Amino acid sequence: MPATRKRKGSPSLDESEDPAKRRFAESEQVAAAEAPTAGGPPVAQEAQETPAEQSEAEPAPTEEDAAPTPPANDRAARFAALRARNAASRKSNLAETKNEVHRSSVDPSQLTSLNRKRDIAQLKLLKAEVGESGADFERKRAWDWTIEESERWDEKVAQKKANRDKNAFQDYNQEAGKVYERQLGQMQKGGFDERMQAYEKDKRDAIDRAVQSGGLEVVETADGELIAVDKDGSFYSTGDSSTFTNNKPTKDAVDRLVDDIKKAEEMRLKKRRERGRPDEDGQDVTYINEKNKQFNMKLARFYNKYTADIRESFERGTAI
Repeated sequence: MPATRKRKGSPSLDESEDPAKRRFAESEQVAAAEAPTAGGPPVAQEAQETPAEQSEAEPAPTEEDAAPTPPANDRAARFAALRARNAASRKSNLAETKNEVHRSSVDPSQLTSLNRKRDIAQLKLLKAEVGESGADFERKRAWDWTIEESERWDEKVAQKKANRDKNAFQDYNQEAGKVYERQLGQMQKGGFDERMQAYEKDKRDAIDRAVQSGGLEVVETADGELIAVDKDGSFYSTGDSSTFTNNKPTKDAVDRLVDDIKKAEEMRLKKRRERGRPDEDGQDVTYINEKNKQFNMKLARFYNKYTADIRESFERGTAI
């Protein structure tokens, strides 16, 4: 008898299996074969009741279930973000490249010159308009500035002038001129006008005494000008006269002279300290600045023992 084919998925009924398992499989096959015939109407009722039971068993959909779910793959989201950043970077790089090309095509010095010329032209135009109206240009322009800005500007101008005077080319004549101007300013502050009035008074008294003694004669010309004529030549000083030695300065004048000398000496020492040099008036100055002095000291440390005889010979004047 040919071997029977087994249905796919049916339990195996081999003889080698356990008898209990085989009996359980046979009973399941018999129940499956008898189900359509024996229980027809109940099966239909169960089939009719199944959708209602399923509708009661299934829960109602919530808002969380209706919301869109995030992408399951995070790599896609990251890749999209990277592409967006790449596009933004390319756009910004293109804009910066255009700006750089525009900046390179413009000469900065020429642009500065044009701006300066524009400012000068605007200033001249404003000055002309204010001049036509009859107002004061400096006063009108000062309305745009506050007191603090004006004070800062004055300080800046004064500092600029001081730096220019300090760094300008200097010689002895310029230094003497600056000292003279400073001394004149100090004299004006120290009662110069009072001393000048006292000098004029002494001069008039001397002329009156000379006229009374007969040594000086005052003559009036046709124009009404008064001329003093020295009869014996004793009033006006000459190269051979020594009357100026009779002048005796006052104590205040002597004190002012002493104070000026002390101030000059203090200023000299202060400048020397600022340059970092000690008071070496008793030594020979063999340097031009502090760096040169240090270099000369370094040379002396290494070569003095070789050049001592040569320098002494030069000082004695016996060098060949």
